[in-house]
Amino acid sequence: MEKILVLDFGGQYNQLIARRVREQHVYAEIRPYNKITAREIRDEGYKGVIFTGGPNSVYDEHSPHYDPAVLDAGIPILGICYGCQLMAWMGGGEICAANAISEYGKTAFTHRNSVLFEGVPEESVCWMSHTDYVKTVPAGFTVTASTASCPTAAMEDANRKLYAVQFHPEVTHTQYGREILKNFIYGVCGCKGDWHMDDFAQRSIAYYKKKIGDKKVVCALSGGVDSSVAAVLLHKAIGKNLTCIFVDHGLLRKNEGDFVEHTFTKTFDMHLIRVNAQERFLTRLKGVTDPETKRKIIGEEFIRVFEEEGRKIGKVPFLAQGTIYPDIIESGSDNADTIKSHHNVGGLPDVIDFDEIIEPLRNLFKDEVRAVGEALGIPKQLVWRQPFPGPGLAVRLIGEITEERVRTLQDADAIFREELEKAGCDKQASQYFAVLTDTLSVGVIGDARTYGHTVALRSVTTDDFMTAEWTRLPYDVLEKASSRITNEVKGVNRVVYDITSKPPATVEWE
Repeated sequence: MEKILVLDFGGQYNQLIARRVREQHVYAEIRPYNKITAREIRDEGYKGVIFTGGPNSVYDEHSPHYDPAVLDAGIPILGICYGCQLMAWMGGGEICAANAISEYGKTAFTHRNSVLFEGVPEESVCWMSHTDYVKTVPAGFTVTASTASCPTAAMEDANRKLYAVQFHPEVTHTQYGREILKNFIYGVCGCKGDWHMDDFAQRSIAYYKKKIGDKKVVCALSGGVDSSVAAVLLHKAIGKNLTCIFVDHGLLRKNEGDFVEHTFTKTFDMHLIRVNAQERFLTRLKGVTDPETKRKIIGEEFIRVFEEEGRKIGKVPFLAQGTIYPDIIESGSDNADTIKSHHNVGGLPDVIDFDEIIEPLRNLFKDEVRAVGEALGIPKQLVWRQPFPGPGLAVRLIGEITEERVRTLQDADAIFREELEKAGCDKQASQYFAVLTDTLSVGVIGDARTYGHTVALRSVTTDDFMTAEWTRLPYDVLEKASSRITNEVKGVNRVVYDITSKPPATVEWE
């Protein structure tokens, strides 16, 4: 299998680079820069290497650096942002910091003849995010693109198949970013594009059938897309040796618990244990308002429930979870800042009763998970369900979690989703939901003064959940949702719509 190595130097977009490569039907593998040597890169048969961005300055001695020998290994390399500066630094070029050169956001750039820009207009828009810049390119390199403020927006040594761009081709804001990456993958690396999601599904089934054998697996099933796909994949690998434990923590969407139970017992004939644990979770969460504390409590309580249920069915060596790439990214790594921890990543207790955790989807993005789901034959209405966080409505309830506040949010959320679906706006939005804020405000209902809750509505459009734009919903749809919520949900007298994109915000509020 042909593969591209994404060498991670600590940028937040690193997994997005891998996703863009995979879109071209070439497998991308991410490795930390300090966990693989130049010799290993050569010996492991990578068709190409991409140096990622990162938050550091390459001339800082404490910044991530790499063995310059990789430049002479005969493997095509593409440097992006910090990776561009690192390539120049390693080759003997000059890197400088200057406020006049700093660029952030959409920037027009002009390119010269290069295989990297095949099919790209001479002038287009890219996404810049840098303070340092390449002042002098290394020997053998030529400048192939520039902006009004950045003299070296791209450079290359075509003879050695070394290419670099100061901007980020992986983000959607770079107009022809996909074409640039495709040119590198196919035009420079010579890939054929033979990697597909159905291949991934079949390889994974075969792998887990061999790895697990006749041993037992408990799957943490939330009913969301990720855990559902993970469960079906493992069910196809080991059949009745899989037991799905569905913990209804009382923080699900309205009527969702019954839907999950019916789907997996009737449609897939899986062995499912439903644990109704609302009181248990609410007791643990009483008085807790800090979002990170909420996540960790819920994560630990999940594991405790699984342990207890596991003991009832005997020794179970494996725990399966629906962890995916964005969970890993946003929980942080050795090189990247933590945005938020995920209950199935950062919230696990130090000691659990299972021998090993299985995460068959941990290297996939949301759209790839859906593709695997379709390849496994999961009905579209489940594969394309709205994403739902593992901690459930806990991260959409700002402030303290109580049974009454959960019910209020469930009702408001159900109305919002119903109105979007009736209007056909659910096809436009990637994720939409309601948030119960901790803000109380004055209102008037039936000629009487009220002091009630504020509900925030959130809808985003994205193809990778690494970046997202707020959805431009029709005003009449928002008006109908607002009117119904304030009239039908007790205690709510104000509705607002969140028009913040990611970044600077995240999709969820907590």
